[in-house]
Amino acid sequence: MSKKPSTPKGTRDFSPAEVARRNYIIEILRKHFERCGYAPIETPSFENLETLMGKYGDEGDRLVFKILGNGDFLSNYRRADKNPLEEDINDVVKQISKKALRYDLTVPFARYVVQYQNEITTPFKRYQIQPVWRADRPQKGRFQEFYQCDADVVGSTSLWQEVELTQIYDGAFTDLGLDVEIRLNNRKILNGIAEICGIGDKLVEMTVALDKLDKVGKEGVTKEWSERGITEEQISKMLPLLDLDGSNEEKLNHLKSFLSNSEIGMEGVRELEFVVRQVTTAGLGKSELVADVTLARGLNYYTGTIFEVTAKGVEMGSIGGGGRYDDLTGIFGLKNMSGVGISFGLDRIYLVMEELDLFPNTVQNNTQILFIHFGEKEAEHIQPVIRELRSRDYRVEMYPDAAKLKKQFGYADKKNIPFVATVGSHEMDNGIIVLKDMKTGDEKSFSPNELYSYLSEIL
Repeated sequence: MSKKPSTPKGTRDFSPAEVARRNYIIEILRKHFERCGYAPIETPSFENLETLMGKYGDEGDRLVFKILGNGDFLSNYRRADKNPLEEDINDVVKQISKKALRYDLTVPFARYVVQYQNEITTPFKRYQIQPVWRADRPQKGRFQEFYQCDADVVGSTSLWQEVELTQIYDGAFTDLGLDVEIRLNNRKILNGIAEICGIGDKLVEMTVALDKLDKVGKEGVTKEWSERGITEEQISKMLPLLDLDGSNEEKLNHLKSFLSNSEIGMEGVRELEFVVRQVTTAGLGKSELVADVTLARGLNYYTGTIFEVTAKGVEMGSIGGGGRYDDLTGIFGLKNMSGVGISFGLDRIYLVMEELDLFPNTVQNNTQILFIHFGEKEAEHIQPVIRELRSRDYRVEMYPDAAKLKKQFGYADKKNIPFVATVGSHEMDNGIIVLKDMKTGDEKSFSPNELYSYLSEIL
């Protein structure tokens, strides 16, 4: 007995209705990207392994899907009478895998900028909507294959880029009807905290643990800090920052006091203060802007502003995030190319909107009108009408076979097609089309021109 077909764990199929809703989200994001001058690019689904590794921290590197290389790798070991299981695992991986599925869209974008640096005009603003893959443990809102929708700009150190990206977040989520919290921090502030607390050499350990605050709580973070070699005295200096509350202005004033002896920390505070002030002055839609010193986003390439977006009223992780990465292109040989970007988590946004019932009823891509097939003569007669309706952007189909009427109407019912048009011999002789509203059962007769006018009013 053959095994029942299924999708791989951490992946999903999408029905026509689900694709329509996903496209609804994508088109709103695309609109806001292009309004601000971002142009689309695409990169391959996989990159050279060396392009990706070492860019996401140790934990991120472990989640990179590696692609098995071509050829009979094990035959080399058989000829040498060696056992690959006795070799260093990293050496084995290097021999059997030279490529990997992309983990995100930012590192491939950095590679793109360096590779085409003589062809692009800076500041270079791009957006990219493509799938990425992570060997993460699947759970609600977390998949091994998912889409990212990114907007990045490279070639400018101006903080006005951060202001604009924050406004893109706000504008897009406002249009989607989502109440969100846009959290902002600055990597330089985290550097300053580490410096003040005497753990400058343990910045990565500090931020990796801090990034788990929402999941494990303050106790879990302090435990991990301790396990990573941070002393009780150093932890006690940081603990008050985990409970920092009040308005954005009050938090920033507290940080000014705490980081007064750290040059890099104060630089981070000034940058964060500028972005918060400009965004607040310009005004927001449905979003709430929150300065959050605990926001770390444990990726090694962030050097300045850090973004994270969460939806209110839903138990879900972040639905957006990003930050500034001043030295990312340097790892590919291009120095002094500052960049900053944000990402929208399409799959999580979809789940949030579905849970909150925020998709408009008009979001659909199903057929609007089905023409009944009575026979070859009638089918040929209605072709000009079908072509005209399609040219007017109505979604129209004709049932392919001259089947029983019950079957054809059942097809329309199962597919939720709102209108069924019938043109039999009587209608042909009188030059009319009978249109049935499948929801109410009402039927009306129209000439072709009357039909076009009627549909323009109701569809």
